[in-house]
Amino acid sequence: MTVASKSLAGELAAFAAELKFELDPFQRQSCEALESGHSVLVCAPTGAGKTVVGEFAVHLALASGGKCFYTTPIKALSNQKFADLTARYGRETVGLLTGDQSINSDAPVVVMTTEVLRNMLYASSDALRGLSYVVMDEVHYLADRFRGAVWEEVILHLPPEVRLVSLSATVSNAEEFGAWMETVRGDTAVIVDETRPVPLSQHVMVGRRLFDLFDAKSNDARVVVDEDLQRYIKHRESTDRMDNWAVPGRGGRGGQRRSFRPMPRPEVIARLDDEGLLPAITFIFSRAGCDGALAQCVRSRLDLSRAEDREELDAIIERHTGDLPRSDLEVLGYWEWREGLHRGFAAHHAGMLPAFRHTVEELFVRGMVRAVFATETLALGINMPARTVVLERLVKFNGESHAELTPGEYTQLTGRAGRRGIDVEGHAVVLWQPEVDTSAVAGLASTRTFPLRSSFKPGYNMSINLVDRVGVVESRALLERSFAQFQADRSVVGLVRGIERNEAQQRKLRSQLGDESFFEYIQLRERIRERERSLERQGRTDRRQAAVTALSALRRGDVVAIPSGRRQGLAVVLEPDMTPGDPRPLVLTEDKWAGRVSAADFPVPAESLGRLRLPKHVDHRTARVRRDLASALRSTGLTAPRHGRVSAKSKAADDRDLQTLRRALRNHPAHARPDREQLARIGERYNRLERETEHLREQVASTTNSLARTFDRILALLEERGYVADGEVTADGRRLARIYAETDLVVAESLRQGLWRGLGPAELAAAVSILVFESRQEGGYLGASGPTEPIRRAVDASIGVWTKLRADESRHRVAPTREPDLGFVTGIYTWARGDDLADALMASGDRGNPLSAGDFVRWCRQVIDLLDQIHSTADDVEVAGTAAKAVRAIRRGVVAVDAA
Repeated sequence: MTVASKSLAGELAAFAAELKFELDPFQRQSCEALESGHSVLVCAPTGAGKTVVGEFAVHLALASGGKCFYTTPIKALSNQKFADLTARYGRETVGLLTGDQSINSDAPVVVMTTEVLRNMLYASSDALRGLSYVVMDEVHYLADRFRGAVWEEVILHLPPEVRLVSLSATVSNAEEFGAWMETVRGDTAVIVDETRPVPLSQHVMVGRRLFDLFDAKSNDARVVVDEDLQRYIKHRESTDRMDNWAVPGRGGRGGQRRSFRPMPRPEVIARLDDEGLLPAITFIFSRAGCDGALAQCVRSRLDLSRAEDREELDAIIERHTGDLPRSDLEVLGYWEWREGLHRGFAAHHAGMLPAFRHTVEELFVRGMVRAVFATETLALGINMPARTVVLERLVKFNGESHAELTPGEYTQLTGRAGRRGIDVEGHAVVLWQPEVDTSAVAGLASTRTFPLRSSFKPGYNMSINLVDRVGVVESRALLERSFAQFQADRSVVGLVRGIERNEAQQRKLRSQLGDESFFEYIQLRERIRERERSLERQGRTDRRQAAVTALSALRRGDVVAIPSGRRQGLAVVLEPDMTPGDPRPLVLTEDKWAGRVSAADFPVPAESLGRLRLPKHVDHRTARVRRDLASALRSTGLTAPRHGRVSAKSKAADDRDLQTLRRALRNHPAHARPDREQLARIGERYNRLERETEHLREQVASTTNSLARTFDRILALLEERGYVADGEVTADGRRLARIYAETDLVVAESLRQGLWRGLGPAELAAAVSILVFESRQEGGYLGASGPTEPIRRAVDASIGVWTKLRADESRHRVAPTREPDLGFVTGIYTWARGDDLADALMASGDRGNPLSAGDFVRWCRQVIDLLDQIHSTADDVEVAGTAAKAVRAIRRGVVAVDAA
């Protein structure tokens, strides 16, 4: 039965009449604002039904004979929304545009990834004619440091007559974001709803016992942790302390403490099943942990399946995976994965084959898989709600270190709990461990702070497109209108207040110092301190410069000693580097580690202790090659010299200026005052405030117009390289404008210099892979190597381009382009020339471990994307044709299946 409120009018009444539920107040308010001609920003929790507002924009566009673009951050979401809208409006009305697919692109409603719309805007595509609405789903992605700038580019470049529907997760600075949208898009209604559609209950599982996190009986306005939970944990810890100490044995000095052993995952799932809390998603912050959890469950007797689901379950598996080559099923772990599905549990992470992931998603939504072990990527976008979310740990690796979950991350993860229209309430369960502080968990669960921070900054492609579209002057003005600059300018207000507070305090302190004479004495002491610091900094600079000079002088085969740190000992230079200011030669240590070292590794300048004869080509990625070279290095008979502590002799003793200042201090009349030290402490507070105030002034100066200054530096580099001339984009610049890659300028330079001419399809795929691939291992893979001589030459040449670019970037003070990574060269070459999947995965792996199938497919598709761009932008017909052939060679087998 359809439900529509009698008080609704106009198109909203017609739209609501087709729904099977009544609109929530925030949905109604948003739709009314949209029909009244406003753009809207809608912030609401996961699962609250924000997309209804986006669907109403589609309805309005069709009703008025206009067009609507519906953008999403990831292809899987685009496919999901395309299916939803097609079912509602028919295939002739809805199109799809992603990097892989183009379906009915001229339709009045087109679903696409945000990058596709950004590219359309820069190309001034004809498809933009008649566009009346754009829906930006998951607009909070603009905080993503890798892709977030794309959202701001779209918001800034859309024609002013287009109404924008921005759908966001709940953020604490929605008003700030809305105020910015108002300045750049005009009239924008901000609708915030913080009510979860399904209430969330918080729990802690201690062993096999499940407790409420909060004390429901407490009348205290503050957050209160459940007393029974606190009592039980204290009892448990006391018991564990007694049990964990064994009776001292003969000759021993006491028992040994046993480490805490968490409850096995199959038992956790079984316990949740007993409590009626399935289906559940258990978040484990590592792929290996997810696979390990699945393996534990497969080995156990746990079975969550229903016999009546078996036939439909097999049909869904076959639909997603039926096109996979039979010969690849074993290497993909298909049979173990299928066994887990048959028993109702699965893993879900980016390392899995897309076909496997999408099967798990469909089976979970249909209730045939009831327990999923997932990484946090599942919390981003995919519509996969559960009754319960389980958090094994409250610490995760953030790319640099292990850090505690933020309240925003906790909210996002637990936002999956509670299925609208199915569950009365959702449940979040934290598994207790000795390091878990229940008060900290309560703080996480009760805080709703998740501010949206812009990651927008100009790069080469963005800058060249801006100049091409609107010219240099208007480009600067447009960058000043970005959310990043908007937030920066607002932060200046706080900085200025800090300056004013400090100046007021300084006036008070100045009055306490009395006459001008003592103030002069205090300034003299400050000048001495500054001179001492300056000499110390100069000493450090001189030592670093000595290390840089020594590193630049090293040659291939030189044996050096790394004096300290994790890589301490002998090392042989595999590839020298003479990059001005920051040479990073590639070395192999006697412990078989290969990687780049820098001046920071050499507090004492490196010197050649001898030489080692090296083969013409050294593939340091191969374990056998590393082992043999390390053995040869140890057998040279060379030993690392013993270095004492680095001499930190100060230059102060020989500095005439410092000696003059010290004499002046001793001879100053205030030096003999009995209250000198008491007043000096006041003076030190004054000087400290002065330094702090000067730092705040520098922050204000650097924050104001900061993006425009970055743009000017990028523009100067591009002009120097001939991509821009006299404020106009050149032919080379127009090619750069059509290259969308993190290493865009290296790609453009490689094309301009003809570095890929003469390569075969598989060789070209290998050569360009270094510009997209990023190893999960620290430091990646560097050094010119490859399976064929043409590949080695091309790779070496592209690394040379990057090396020169990095020097230019350093000179122009532009953020450095990321280093090329050779970790996928052999793997993609193996696959593109037609070898089987097992060989390609092994060739792509590291330290004898194959690359996961999901990662392999993902990197293959990224290489395909870059090859497609090369095909469409290369002036050289031969290179363009080879790129097209390379795409066809890669797009086969697992890479071609379920390309979403």
